Amino acid sequence: MTAQTPPTPPFRDPHLPFAKRIDDLLTRLTLDEKVSFLHQFAPAVDRLGIAAFRTGQEALHGVAWMGPATVFPQAVGLGATWNTDLVRRVGEAVSKEVRAMRARDDRVGLNVWAPTVNLLRHPLWGRNEEGYSEDPKLTSAIATAYTHGLRGDHPVYWRTAPVLKHWLAHNNETDRATSSSSVRPRVLHEYDLRAFKETVEAGAVAGVMPAYNLINGRPNHVSPYLREHLRTWTDEDLLVCSDAGAPSNLVDHEHYFDTHEEATAAALLAGVDSFTDHGTDGSQIVARVEGALEQGLLTEADIDTAVRRQLSVRFRLGEFDPHDDPHADSAEFDTPAHRALAQEAAEQAVVLLKNDDDLLPLAPDSRVAVVGLLADECKLDWYSGTLIHRSTPLEGLYERFGAKRVEFAEGVDRVRLKLADGTFLHVPAAPEAGDEVRGAEGALDPALLAGRTDLPPLTADATGTEFALVDWGEGVLTLRAPDGRYLSVADDGFVRAAADQPGGWVVQETFRLEPHENGHLLRHLGSGRHVSVAADGVKVAAGNASIFELIIVERGADAVARVAAAADVVLVVAGNDPHLNGRETEDRTTLALPPQQERLLRAARAANPRTVLALVSAYPYAVDTARLPAVLWTAHGGQAAGTALARVLAGDVSPAGRLPQTWYAADADLPDLLDYDILGARQTYLYFEGTPLFPFGHGLSYASFSYTDLTTEVTDGALRVSFTVANTGDVTADEVAQLYTRAVEPSSVRPRRELLAHRRLTLAPGERTGLTFEVPLSAFEFWDVARGGRRLEHGPYDVLVGASSEDIRLRTTLVLDGEVAAPRPAAERGLAAADFDEQSGIAIVDRTKTEGDAVTPKGDGSGELVYRDCDFGQGVTEVSARLSGAGTLELALDGGPLLAVLTLTEPTRDLYTYTSLTAGIVAEGVHDVRLRLRGPLRLAHVGFSG
Repeated sequence: MTAQTPPTPPFRDPHLPFAKRIDDLLTRLTLDEKVSFLHQFAPAVDRLGIAAFRTGQEALHGVAWMGPATVFPQAVGLGATWNTDLVRRVGEAVSKEVRAMRARDDRVGLNVWAPTVNLLRHPLWGRNEEGYSEDPKLTSAIATAYTHGLRGDHPVYWRTAPVLKHWLAHNNETDRATSSSSVRPRVLHEYDLRAFKETVEAGAVAGVMPAYNLINGRPNHVSPYLREHLRTWTDEDLLVCSDAGAPSNLVDHEHYFDTHEEATAAALLAGVDSFTDHGTDGSQIVARVEGALEQGLLTEADIDTAVRRQLSVRFRLGEFDPHDDPHADSAEFDTPAHRALAQEAAEQAVVLLKNDDDLLPLAPDSRVAVVGLLADECKLDWYSGTLIHRSTPLEGLYERFGAKRVEFAEGVDRVRLKLADGTFLHVPAAPEAGDEVRGAEGALDPALLAGRTDLPPLTADATGTEFALVDWGEGVLTLRAPDGRYLSVADDGFVRAAADQPGGWVVQETFRLEPHENGHLLRHLGSGRHVSVAADGVKVAAGNASIFELIIVERGADAVARVAAAADVVLVVAGNDPHLNGRETEDRTTLALPPQQERLLRAARAANPRTVLALVSAYPYAVDTARLPAVLWTAHGGQAAGTALARVLAGDVSPAGRLPQTWYAADADLPDLLDYDILGARQTYLYFEGTPLFPFGHGLSYASFSYTDLTTEVTDGALRVSFTVANTGDVTADEVAQLYTRAVEPSSVRPRRELLAHRRLTLAPGERTGLTFEVPLSAFEFWDVARGGRRLEHGPYDVLVGASSEDIRLRTTLVLDGEVAAPRPAAERGLAAADFDEQSGIAIVDRTKTEGDAVTPKGDGSGELVYRDCDFGQGVTEVSARLSGAGTLELALDGGPLLAVLTLTEPTRDLYTYTSLTAGIVAEGVHDVRLRLRGPLRLAHVGFSG
């Protein structure tokens, strides 16, 4: 007799739809097994042949944290290309490398946490490098391209499953786990939601990650917006993955819930499907879910809903159909095509900001002085892979112009640190030390990588070691030994010359010199302790701090001036180290260049007026460009950054990057970092009324372009805009044609200019091409708070075509047939407190822990609200207000006297317990309603009757 082959369970049948297969698998999994799937590291279910699975593989601009990989330009640099085709190809390359790396290391995950679609609202945000643009249209266009590349083109099976970060309104590292972003409805719908919405609707997104912060008083991880908005944009099952540690933050830092069982249940019910907490240990999340089930806070059906979404992603990734998965055998890794693409992306990301008298491109026989702290650096950021190939600006110029024509001065101050006994800090020789690179081995969490202890600690001797000292701003210093290693502190507390670069979650390579008596104390910033010279070596300690005299052997500015004076042209390469003074966990405090780099720039400019400034940075700077004939900017450009910059400087490539965000002229132009009301604070190019240093969309070329033949036509619910672009220069170059609009006679504040579409194109000298954009009329809508929905307003709109938001070459005005503004029906519906037109000193907060908004004065002080054009009809005689807390609400109409004062003298039981207060009022017709709140008072709604 022959044993029968067991029937194939339906969840293994590739001929069935995924939904039916998931239904079957859910019935086979026990409740305990399903609960275990809710943690980031879902264990295997051996009895069903189901492998372990983890959410989360960082892949922002290349595969990160898992060792060597192709490193592309930072995300803000990809945004600066304004090239969706290029970015799609970058996404394809990254996803292919994910697959290839997973084939040899199963720690590499296919659920990639990228891209970041947070809008670059404020240039001091520490994670500016991770976003694409301050504009929602450009951000969604670039993000859609990247996610399509990551997903792949197969109609069924995805190469990787992209998760968008970080939902929602997340632009500050300062108090990021406890701060609340106050986002009025117009900003929510016209700005913050929009970048996510358009990317999700494009169909290549597997999920989102909520951000650490609260929005309108409620943590993002329990936000009703996940259900009310996100899940309505697609029929796909979206997997919502928590940010690391955020589930515990709900109790431990935000104190939003009393117990972890309550918090976990609330997050799951709000839509979080995978909990990233406690590293690889899922036991605590499992225990919290089990506790929530026992307490009746969750049901098995709730668990099934979350597990279904995870399984949907796993099925799409081909996990259950290995023989049908077209991506299973992908082996493309560090290929010549990927290297060429990294260089192409780096070239396209370079933005030429200024070029007086056509100083650039450089003449072939130029003698070039290359100076600056980033001149011989190829910096990585927190979300980079480990470099396989490396190109610095200096190396690129050596390669392009020849070493004999290029002189170099880094501009570091060369110093010795002298002790009171006359000895100096000394780096002992370590001939047997290996050339280790941080992160080369890969780590699921690089924050856990320890510093090296295999090298000898520093000592003191009679001659000492000459260190390269750099002040990165805010007094944050690095000290580098002659062999290129940075002074660093490992877990044992000893100071060694051990790090190839500053880095790590807590950077161990930064110090601060603190004046003390006749010298300085040297504080190690990572530990907060002072450096102490002891018998067994130099260490950081709580006491016995050593006093140092700083002996300057050579000032960096002097070295820069020497080489600058002898050159035909000087290239100053300035910018930031992505791990210092502006990074995840730390916002910047200023737009200014650090003083040491300003000194180097001044020294170069004084020695040679033909000075070019190349800013290599993760964010904008406010620099004085008046005396600089040429300025360029590029984000940290990945492995080919130096080659790309050199090719642009030499004219092998005409620059065509465009600024993805406004470059402001001074710190005074910026609102507070935590002010998310871009409309009220006049933030971003959409609303900024000042004069920027360089505007959104700006970027010059070595060619010139003309724009002609503008035509417009409204048909079938869309505006068709056509025009011609011609290359009137003498070199082949790319141009980025940009289409904007402006409401001419709006009934409320509208953007002074808003991007509708763009296209990057290549034109040979004399070549002309026609462009046509089809723009849906919905793009002209705004969120009307009076009706609680979008509205196309009837009236004239400017159609603007040009090379930047301020360089407009063609314009016309047309009238769009929309709805005429109508007064608010205040007598019928009252006023939802958060639906104001203007505010001062007000924060939006949570009405309850699960839904709704209220308003309150910031800091329990006082605040004002204005609601325009409120219609009281034939008249009202009473006003009522839903209030909690304690304080006073005052009401006036237009600019008149107070008509009603409502005072809540006895505080309500808690902030979520509301009571109604009423007062007499006489009003009819249409008026502006003005409210003033005083004290720790919350207002949810104002009604009118009588």
